[in-house]
Amino acid sequence: MTYAVTNPTTGVIERTYDTIGEDALQQAIADAERVRLTWTKTSTVPERAALMRRVAELHAERAQELGEIIVREMGKPIEQAVGEVEFASAIFEYYADNAESLLADEPIELLAGEGSAFVRRSALGVLLGIMPWNFPYYQVARFAGPNLVIGNPILLKHAEQCPESAAAIERIFLDAGYPQGAYVNLYASHEQIETVIADPRVQGISLTGSERAGAKVAEIAGRHLKKVVLELGGSDPFILLSTDDLDATVEAAVLARVDNNGQACNAAKRFIIVDELYQPFLDRFTAAMNAVVEGDPAQEGTALGPLSSARAAEILAEQVDRAVAQGATLHSGGARRENYYPATILTDVAPGSDAFHEEFFGPVAQVFRVADEAAAVELANDTPFGLGSYVFTTDPEQALRVADGIEAGMVFVNVVGADGAELPFGGVKRSGSGRELGRFGADEFVNKKMIRIG
Repeated sequence: MTYAVTNPTTGVIERTYDTIGEDALQQAIADAERVRLTWTKTSTVPERAALMRRVAELHAERAQELGEIIVREMGKPIEQAVGEVEFASAIFEYYADNAESLLADEPIELLAGEGSAFVRRSALGVLLGIMPWNFPYYQVARFAGPNLVIGNPILLKHAEQCPESAAAIERIFLDAGYPQGAYVNLYASHEQIETVIADPRVQGISLTGSERAGAKVAEIAGRHLKKVVLELGGSDPFILLSTDDLDATVEAAVLARVDNNGQACNAAKRFIIVDELYQPFLDRFTAAMNAVVEGDPAQEGTALGPLSSARAAEILAEQVDRAVAQGATLHSGGARRENYYPATILTDVAPGSDAFHEEFFGPVAQVFRVADEAAAVELANDTPFGLGSYVFTTDPEQALRVADGIEAGMVFVNVVGADGAELPFGGVKRSGSGRELGRFGADEFVNKKMIRIG
């Protein structure tokens, strides 16, 4: 395994990093456990909130520098990269602002007997985070933010292609004043990560990544009775039932598909359009997708950069080719150029084909025609995934009815790109289990200790 910055724009390996040695790995775990036994037990919630606030400030202060790192690592357009850092800062700030209320004692009304009872939240212990390359700062923030406020020390294994941003994040925690061992970056191999999961000092694991990785980690964690939170793939539906501004709806649809070069788990990927709007939507959507210009992600104004790696581009191109071979229509786009893949539309994707149930991790949209609301919900749910979803309608009652009917962890009505630090993030079915962000993100790896007083 090699940790390296391989610039997807140029294909050049800019820097490599050594994998952690066995002695250093054991020392990292020991440092985290030492922090649990000392800092976690002696620090107060306001003290931990103050450190978290400094982490938020440092992200904001270093936003441009941090953004430029991930442009080199995974090809995110610079404006989006800086925006991601600023969102990470907002997440850390949210947990700083709300630490005391999130960790406040929760009274329980007794049904019988004298006295009182309450739940007190406290740290669970050392945690392992396994993070992906597509949002190198945001993913870390939504895991580390709540857990360091709680007092859980963090061991963080980032994606192999994000070693520079991984080091920059660790530097921020140290510069903010956290003790050595509270947040530890691990350039670890997959075999070493199995060792970390099995270690009795580690109490929980959070993974964001592929279904395959999630299944593997959950299997190992299960053998060692460790709790896991999994955020895996998605093939989110974008349902259009009615609109009073089709141009604005199309603009939202394009953003929902090509943001982050189309490489987001909760991106809209299947566009389900009611019959009377299908052709007008498809015509305008096609024009808008064709107008998305590829460019150098380091330059301001670039809307679509390269995919994260040559392998990512190969996989996406193979998926599209296979979809067409199995009967889908390549409506527009589809011509790979090195690591770049254009905004692409597939139609006529039939049930039973591979594409019908696959996740396309790149700027490829599938567009479907349905007769009515019931057919839209049925098609939306015909997927192994259940992460997010988008519903566009002018009927408020219909919006809630469809939201209730969709099998997903999140539903956004008449809006895209509306994630927030306070909004819980997570899915059902093969999209994973558990939640991050908001108060639910602070309730996953915590000991909810019941105290009953007579």
